[in-house]
Amino acid sequence: MKIIQITDTHFSPNKPHFNGNWAPLLTWIEETGADLIVHTGDLTVDGADKDEDITFSMDLMRQVSIPMLIVPGNHDVGHFKESDQPVNAERLARWRSLAGDDRWLEDTAGWRFVGLNSLLLGHEDDEEEAQFDWLAKALSERAGRRVALFAHKPLFVDAPDEGDTGYWSVRPAQRRRLYDLIAAHDVALFASGHLHWAWQGRFDNTQLTWAPSAAFIINKMEREMPGERLIGAVIHEFDADVASTIVAIPGMTAHVLDDVVHEVYPQAVKPREPVE
Repeated sequence: MKIIQITDTHFSPNKPHFNGNWAPLLTWIEETGADLIVHTGDLTVDGADKDEDITFSMDLMRQVSIPMLIVPGNHDVGHFKESDQPVNAERLARWRSLAGDDRWLEDTAGWRFVGLNSLLLGHEDDEEEAQFDWLAKALSERAGRRVALFAHKPLFVDAPDEGDTGYWSVRPAQRRRLYDLIAAHDVALFASGHLHWAWQGRFDNTQLTWAPSAAFIINKMEREMPGERLIGAVIHEFDADVASTIVAIPGMTAHVLDDVVHEVYPQAVKPREPVE
């Protein structure tokens, strides 16, 4: 079983800065002979508030001849309660109506693939608890299958026991609950996006993979993180175990967010410190 993971495409009809990467990515996907494509979120520039970003991006995804499953990212459904665009009923309904389920599972011989809406984690509300209940059931009923989890946000950035990283990873309380489920249910892979860094590592018996963005890298705007800056995708091959390969895809442009953030995400531009 071969799965191609793509992530953080940031497509938009109104802010087309990264749309040009779709043609070479699509060509490469079709040549891989993959059985399934998993998109781990930030499909859109601003699907959290704009229907047209989701519909435009989903039209692109339907050009792929291979089955695809998608989980949302923060730019698709919103983020924490204290953020400018918190996850709420309206944003979830928009995604579910225009893109489909925000969590899913798919079975194949020997494996159960599970997609999570990681943007619910940290809200400590009914939606978060319903997803944890659903996940626990999906794992307990796996019938001996090994498990691969796909989500937008990674479990951690620097260390499994780190504190709250804010924007970047799952918060500690929810991370602990995921660790307990992962340890109990033979989860062989946790694959994510979000960071715009490409990296692989392990936590106990679970392989961790951060897929590279298909849109842009980040230079000096944010802190250095583990891994490398590149534009591409991941090939996951499943047999008795999983083997994952991060791939830089020819023909794709490594846009630098620092250069266009004022146009694409002006709300993310940090004010300059006053000069004394």
